Amino acid sequence: MITVTDLTKRFGPTLAVDRLSFAVERGEIVGFLGPNGAGKTTTIRVLAGYHPATSGRATVAGFDVARHSLQVRQQLGYLPENVPIYPELRVVEYLRYRAALKGVPAKERKAAVARAMAKAGVEDVRRKLVGNVSRGYRQRVGLADALVANPPVLILDEPTSGLDPNQRRRIKDVVRELAAEHTVLFSSHILAEVQDVASRILIIHRGRLRADGPPDELVGHSVGRRLVVSAFCEAPRLCELVAALPGVNAAEFAAGPERSVVVTAELAEGSDPRAALGQQLAGAAIPVRELRIDVPSLEEYFHLMTEGADRAAEVGEGAA
Repeated sequence: MITVTDLTKRFGPTLAVDRLSFAVERGEIVGFLGPNGAGKTTTIRVLAGYHPATSGRATVAGFDVARHSLQVRQQLGYLPENVPIYPELRVVEYLRYRAALKGVPAKERKAAVARAMAKAGVEDVRRKLVGNVSRGYRQRVGLADALVANPPVLILDEPTSGLDPNQRRRIKDVVRELAAEHTVLFSSHILAEVQDVASRILIIHRGRLRADGPPDELVGHSVGRRLVVSAFCEAPRLCELVAALPGVNAAEFAAGPERSVVVTAELAEGSDPRAALGQQLAGAAIPVRELRIDVPSLEEYFHLMTEGADRAAEVGEGAA
């Protein structure tokens, strides 16, 4: 439903998006992550037709963003971070006005507005002035606006920004429900929310794609994982066995409970030496208390893919 190929966007000398490529399939909820200035909002604005791309190609529902802008907008519901709404209109009046602007036929407008209000959960404030509802409800009115023409694709830019925990929970529930009928691309700085809602995440940094995949798979096979083994033997012997394993980058030991020794080792991306180590320990008749792999949280993984990757590159350049 969304395809981005070698997308580049410059603002004068500033390179905001650098040959970015990704695809979002029908029915997916994809979290779009990156630190401030990574190029998320710029990419979203290119997809929404707000900014033209400098080079590359983007399509939404099969329509080219540059050549078929009107058709793209008909297929797309967009919720910006700061919702531009008319405070002097009632919620239902505002949504009827927006439905008219989006070309919803007059005879279908009432039903379209009712459907959008139900999906966004704003029926109980339908007669209130938009300017008099809470920030959480304003976000949901903006979401109803994005839904009123029933587009197949939704792009949500920081939909829970500034909301309290209860409001964020409601928005998360709404996004989950939308996946039954819509393809959703949304950005957020709250990584726990993304992990709760998204079936897949994209991480960009400095305008480039750094990671793409289901959250659990990304952290489960990433750098930053650590092998932890607790056994009853001499520390040098356990360290020697662990250090000899393929995919182990560094190992250190400490005293463990019940006079055991605990060895912790950094693992290379994708490696899992537990089976091999278990066989070696069994063959050496070494009693094992615990053998596990600790994976980073999504927040730690995000750091590794952004600031951590930058620091590793700086260290490499310094060594060269």
